[in-house]
Amino acid sequence: MRKRYGLVAFTAVLALIAGVAGSAYGSSSSTPTVTWLLGTAPQSLDPGLDYTTQGSEFHWVQYLGLTTYAHKSLTPGAALIPGLATALPVISNGGKTYTATLRKGLVYSNGKPVQASDFTYTVERALKIPWGGSGAFITPYIVGANAYATGKASTISGITTNNATGQIVIHLTQAYGPFDNVLAFPALGLIPAGTPMKAEPTNPPPGVGPYTIKNIVPNVSFSFVQNPYWSKMNIPGIPAGSVNFNVKINSNVTANALAVLQNSADIFDWADTIPGSLLGQITAQAKGRYSQINLGGSTYYVFLNASEKPFNNQLAREAVVTGLNQEAMSRIGAGTLQPACYFLPPDVTGHPSAPCPYGTPGTGNLAKAKQLVQQSGMKGQPVTVWSESRAPREQWMTYYTQFLNSIGFKATQKVSADATYFTTIGESKTLHPQTGFADWNQDFPNPVDFYGPLLDGNSILATNNENFGQTDDSYIDAQVTKLGATPTTELSTVASQWQALDEYTAKKAYVGVFGYQKFPFFVSNRINYSKLVFQPIYGWDPTSFQLSS
Repeated sequence: MRKRYGLVAFTAVLALIAGVAGSAYGSSSSTPTVTWLLGTAPQSLDPGLDYTTQGSEFHWVQYLGLTTYAHKSLTPGAALIPGLATALPVISNGGKTYTATLRKGLVYSNGKPVQASDFTYTVERALKIPWGGSGAFITPYIVGANAYATGKASTISGITTNNATGQIVIHLTQAYGPFDNVLAFPALGLIPAGTPMKAEPTNPPPGVGPYTIKNIVPNVSFSFVQNPYWSKMNIPGIPAGSVNFNVKINSNVTANALAVLQNSADIFDWADTIPGSLLGQITAQAKGRYSQINLGGSTYYVFLNASEKPFNNQLAREAVVTGLNQEAMSRIGAGTLQPACYFLPPDVTGHPSAPCPYGTPGTGNLAKAKQLVQQSGMKGQPVTVWSESRAPREQWMTYYTQFLNSIGFKATQKVSADATYFTTIGESKTLHPQTGFADWNQDFPNPVDFYGPLLDGNSILATNNENFGQTDDSYIDAQVTKLGATPTTELSTVASQWQALDEYTAKKAYVGVFGYQKFPFFVSNRINYSKLVFQPIYGWDPTSFQLSS
């Protein structure tokens, strides 16, 4: 069912947007200010906790790490460049030692000087909070990280720093090919030593980057403004940006899309979905300022908890992937999904070319799915389906709940607030979610980014867990460890092995993939669309926004 968004309600939203714009940080500055609408709040405005696209698109230009990504569109934007380090790290000792040197004259957005030892503190804080990717990317690989995370050591023994020279040396437990990419995570973007060892969402720590966050109203709005110290640091390849941003959070994506169409707001967030009822109007009226773009690294799926009933039974999982109607889900998503069955999307090395093991994704085979549920002995088993509240994610899970009931489960839907959804289902120690919505937009162009945090049993965390299905398969774990040693630049040498692993995962039905997503890049006519960068890791590049002349 579609809800009509009434004129009175829409007018109220526009008034609120205008009110935020008028009270912005940028209103007292010569720098122009534009309004950015988010359908979902970031998990946290503190990078030590956040692991969402909504947070990362801001954090990557606020919390620079030793490395970062090129400010270029699509494939060229996946290239690593030096961030706070003078050059990409020097790799030695058979791939187990990384050495970098901090640039001189770095200061945080509060004016405090940056020290090499702040890197150690930043990593320790990411482990203590813990950041959701820590179990996949830090704990297994940095010497002493696990001992520190479990309270057996007072610091991370594998990191040594020299504040006088700016040198940072990181020792790994084993060669890990994409570790350069790991250093680019905003969660490892340097913050000052002494920052509280807990998430500070309303008072995030200062970082180093062209932008910083001000004026936070939790789950309502914040200002994303130019860092006054940035221009003096002269870091090549990282622009300063031309505008400030009022960021307004409103879960009604219909209102958001209409506001941008009517030029009452300036930016529709790329990670939101434009309602199908508006697509024709936007396509016709927003020519030159709207595109649907496949960034090449996104998978949308339902997680299936393989550790508990009913999905600890492979036949029950097979029933889901056999009967799921991906075409129906694509229609719910206004046709922006490419139906799929494999976990790795087509643009990621390792995507299989073999036919799907349980039938071509599309209409689904309900009769076979019912038969599999009966054979599994799980018929009538109660299932809770977790979903976000925003469209079309809630609607996708409404369909999925109805589907589970139609094949023999006793399913009910549980809707969680968007802002806390992933944090909630990540409480694996107490909650044990059975199934529900999940998606993944690549952190870096390597298949280990999908498998490490999402399907490797070693990455399961008690809190802020990303392996929602609690997949713990020794074959997957061993392959992730083995293949993960290959540098991102040499992935072609192990592509066939990643393909075999992805085919194995599909046959085991550990996840119910329902599509690869295209994203809307949509702005008002105030924005110079020709100058925008469509970053393949982070979507929008805030530094690329300029006003139309």
